[in-house]
Amino acid sequence: MTVESTAAARKPRRASKRTSAAKKPQSSETQLVQLLTPEGERVEHPDYSIDLSADELRALYRDMVLTRRFDAEATALQRQGELGLWASLLGQEAAQIGSGRALRDDDYVFPTYREHGVAWCRGVDPTNLLGMFRGVNHGGWDPTTNNFHLYTIVIGSQTLHATGYAMGVAKDGADSAVVAYFGDGASSQGDVAEAFTFSAVYNAPVVFFCQNNQWAISEPTERQMRVPLYQRAQGYGFPGVRVDGNDVLACLAVTRSALERARRGEGPTLVEAFTYRMGAHTTSDDPTKYRADEERAAWEAKDPILRLRTYLENSGHADEAFFTELETESETLGKRVREVVRAMPDPEPLALFEHAYADGNSLVDEERAQFAAYQASFADSAEEGK
Repeated sequence: MTVESTAAARKPRRASKRTSAAKKPQSSETQLVQLLTPEGERVEHPDYSIDLSADELRALYRDMVLTRRFDAEATALQRQGELGLWASLLGQEAAQIGSGRALRDDDYVFPTYREHGVAWCRGVDPTNLLGMFRGVNHGGWDPTTNNFHLYTIVIGSQTLHATGYAMGVAKDGADSAVVAYFGDGASSQGDVAEAFTFSAVYNAPVVFFCQNNQWAISEPTERQMRVPLYQRAQGYGFPGVRVDGNDVLACLAVTRSALERARRGEGPTLVEAFTYRMGAHTTSDDPTKYRADEERAAWEAKDPILRLRTYLENSGHADEAFFTELETESETLGKRVREVVRAMPDPEPLALFEHAYADGNSLVDEERAQFAAYQASFADSAEEGK
């Protein structure tokens, strides 16, 4: 495959225009699975279909709006000095909500550090995500409560954790499945390659969900790979599929199908959600230094929330009262997030050394004593200054 053909494969908007104009179902040869065009028009796909009620459609819209509101509040809190860092999901709401709502309660999720929408779907209180970014804890929830693992900062390592967990699920004879989330940049990590190998050989019930948001910090996808990302699965012996990551309906249908395949004992699937990171990689990043404004503008026209709203309005599935009520709920969420974050207590400094080892450790004891003496020196200095 040439570089030119690879670039052409990365332009879902052209394909969606042809589909929308012709009003025909997509060909099975179409690379990008899409059920809702950027213009908010419903289309069909021969391999993936979904039939949702008006209530279910409104629920998906609500999930995306509230997730975006929470994300925007977290970004603002970081800018105000309340958080040390934040990784925004702006633009990736459909990929996360669609895949998150495809999960069953007994499925297990291994996220990166950007899956705020999936956390929402799993019932994790949004404020619990912020403790680590404020520096007051190592993660604010019990993974077993929601079957949602703590955020993984090390790039790509969660794919190995997910594969091992899925192998255990298979040995236990359970029919649940596992999802590992990662980005296009993480796909270049050796951990991901190892996870693909083990999952294929052991037929593990795992779905690898890659949010290809086009940029691994400042590195574009064309400098990371020579073929579309989903095609990498072929070399490991399991299927890969590319889905419009800004289409919540398609993400739901494709992920649901991959999970069902895993539960049937047919092994792993790689889902590439072709989307775009609208903001910075994290709040310490400045995307204007490496990305053109025209590129972002082109993707803004494919906004996942706007397209579903257009469909809801045009189909009569939602009225103005629904959107007004949701706006009020959104503001209430933002206010609660601000209040909870600012009220988070600082941890006891010596708590850092607790639970490092189950049975204690002499080196940790020595380090604790040194740190305690260091902390006490500040109190001594204050006394001397009086």
